[in-house]
Amino acid sequence: MVFLALFLAYPLLYNAWTSVHDVELGVLLGGPGPFNGLDNYRAVTEDPAFWHSVRLSVLFTLASLVFQFTLGFALALLFARPFPLNGLLRSLLLVAWLLPQVVSGTLFRWLLDAESGAYNALLEAVGLGTWSHNWLTDPATSLAGVVLANIWIGVPFHMLLLLVGLYTIDPELHEAAAIDGAGAWQRFWRITLPLMRPVSVTVLLLGLVYTFKVFDVVFVMTGGGPVDATRVLSLYVYEVFFTSFRFGQGAAAGLLLLVVPLLAGVFYVRRLRHEERAGGAV
Repeated sequence: MVFLALFLAYPLLYNAWTSVHDVELGVLLGGPGPFNGLDNYRAVTEDPAFWHSVRLSVLFTLASLVFQFTLGFALALLFARPFPLNGLLRSLLLVAWLLPQVVSGTLFRWLLDAESGAYNALLEAVGLGTWSHNWLTDPATSLAGVVLANIWIGVPFHMLLLLVGLYTIDPELHEAAAIDGAGAWQRFWRITLPLMRPVSVTVLLLGLVYTFKVFDVVFVMTGGGPVDATRVLSLYVYEVFFTSFRFGQGAAAGLLLLVVPLLAGVFYVRRLRHEERAGGAV
């Protein structure tokens, strides 16, 4: 309780206090700023750059989750079957998730570099040099490059949790369905997918919480550029705080950033309690 009070409750309450006061760098050094009610929230929500960052965050999150979940599910189905080097390959895939995100962002920044990047060099080597592109400096492709890096980071996380869920399915169900003449697709659609629904919802909610507030990868790869093409909401909050030094508005934007993960967390906890009550009733 002491740990939660010091490192969770106090920072959150102080941030909420700051969000309703006029706190700038000069005011912060001189003492507490004057109370201004919801003026900081009004200034943030009236800023077009804020809504631009919200749209980018939503697009970034949806694109990442779709590919992370799909590829993670496919890999989980693959590794659920025994084959040579199964454990080794699964461990190698986890490296992408275990690496610090700053390292992963730096790696992809190098891979997609216009002049010395490995991706453009590969295109040149296979005779597709005309496809070479300034992936991270072109506003049309920079967000896709950042999404690609985040997909690579998140796929092992989805694969691991979904693989655990697959192990809980009784194999006799598939054997009985196969005896009755059900094909592989029918067994997946009628047995695997329905039984994996609770795990899938949990994985998607956790992925939503982690992805919506991603900062490290985007900051390292593009810094929010070019021309704000990758300035997601977390970078907007960072710039308001540490570039413009508008601490009151930064605190308000930070609390608004927490809305989506907080709602997802509440939904997740309520779903767990519902499942526990349903399991107890059975």
